[in-house]
Amino acid sequence: MGPDIRVIIGVAASVGVIFSSWPSAPASIAREKTKTPSVEWAGFGGNAQHTAVAVTPPQPFTRIRWKTKVDLVPVSGHYGSPMITAANSVLVPTVSKAGYRVTAYSGVSGAKRWSLNTDWQPSLLDHGETPPLPAVLTPSAGLAVAGAGGTILMRGHANQAKAPASRLAFYGAAQWKAHKAVYDNAVQVTTPITAGADGSLYFGFVVHGATPAHLSSGIARIAANGHGSWVSATAAAVANPKIINQVAFNCAPALSPDGNTVYITVNGPQRSDLVRLNASTLKPESHVILKDPLSGKPVLIDDSSTASPTIGPDGDVYFGTLESAFEQHDHRGWLLHFNATLSKTKIPGSFGWDNTTSVLPASAVPGYHGKSSYLLVSKYNNYIQAAPDGDGHNEVAVLDPSVSQKDPYANVSTMKPIQTVLSPVQVPGQPAGARYEWCINSAVVDLADDSVIVNNEAGTVYRWDLATNKLAEQLHLNPPKEEAYTPTLIGPDGTVYAINDGTLYAIGR
Repeated sequence: MGPDIRVIIGVAASVGVIFSSWPSAPASIAREKTKTPSVEWAGFGGNAQHTAVAVTPPQPFTRIRWKTKVDLVPVSGHYGSPMITAANSVLVPTVSKAGYRVTAYSGVSGAKRWSLNTDWQPSLLDHGETPPLPAVLTPSAGLAVAGAGGTILMRGHANQAKAPASRLAFYGAAQWKAHKAVYDNAVQVTTPITAGADGSLYFGFVVHGATPAHLSSGIARIAANGHGSWVSATAAAVANPKIINQVAFNCAPALSPDGNTVYITVNGPQRSDLVRLNASTLKPESHVILKDPLSGKPVLIDDSSTASPTIGPDGDVYFGTLESAFEQHDHRGWLLHFNATLSKTKIPGSFGWDNTTSVLPASAVPGYHGKSSYLLVSKYNNYIQAAPDGDGHNEVAVLDPSVSQKDPYANVSTMKPIQTVLSPVQVPGQPAGARYEWCINSAVVDLADDSVIVNNEAGTVYRWDLATNKLAEQLHLNPPKEEAYTPTLIGPDGTVYAINDGTLYAIGR
């Protein structure tokens, strides 16, 4: 086996900060719990499986209780997920002319509690769009945020107004200190950070040039004791660097329900692979080439997408991609679906290119009488400008992952929609029936009242009641604005959070 496809592991020395230990939950509990005693919403997708599930009943959509700008330039269009502790501190990734920072607010009043600046800079791979700042809450409510040179800044407990912050480097703190300028110029964190139940951190990084530690673009892990390891994207896919050479941009790593496996997508000039790694060692365990269900050819992965793997309660893996040829499926892409070992390709969904699907128990849809124990919530846009079938009838759908139907836009069997909801506002100047898009990358599922909170480019946030299949509540936030990849979430007191037009809105009584 040549050097291009071997696993490369770099071990970092202890760097003066120790994560609080957190025992791994049994698989049965891990599948049901969506938060830890200290954390309500950890970051992208809410948890390490990206299921985006909340258990606190949302407050009524009465008013905007408080709001704060998350994009002060403005240049972004991509917004990192807020993070919320169980004690109701809301941590917000923010970009300004001075750079990036995470600011903590009171979830009750919106009062500012503290702020942490970071020297992280966006990747050169962003094609002109500014990506979100990678950050996550660990199970002990410590903040991990990306820093320069592929490092991670660790701040102590997020509820404390003052707490020490230290820097971790997956390739070794001594390396970073000795060659700071080299690493700061060459290495960047390019995905959201995912935290495991034991406090370990996982993220993708890109390397633009030579480094003393001989790094290659890949996936990193920093363990609870501060030690780091990494594997190249090429080695993760057991490929040649001319085929696979980097982690998919903005693709958040996902962990299996038992925490033993990490999934992430890697790509290159010729194809994209979903890879499965040992969560402790990053040893490659399996991989699958991502193929278009219609053409059978390798799919495209767009750098502007924030699609990331979602792991179902049964361990199945879901990941959104583009088609193999642009607009072959009306630019809807596909939600690809695999078993836990990636050895079996299952029924795909009919949309997925820029969407991370959410998970809800089948009991959350009273009208459902099928055999699946859980269902999926997916954006289901049908873009007005996409040929040949684009009509602007943009929807959100509840999908049955185990039942198929003939896809309405291609000769392919895809997941059957259980129910859909149409975007309600007509776009001025567009053909009749063209509606504003659902501008979400992950929609929070509310188990308390069987609802989904969804955000819309009309400048309005909605509560979709799954029992009635109606948009039961709505609150207008701002004038219509073309948006991309905005999360919705629910805090421990039921406050609903949505980002629209570069502003985080806290909604409730």
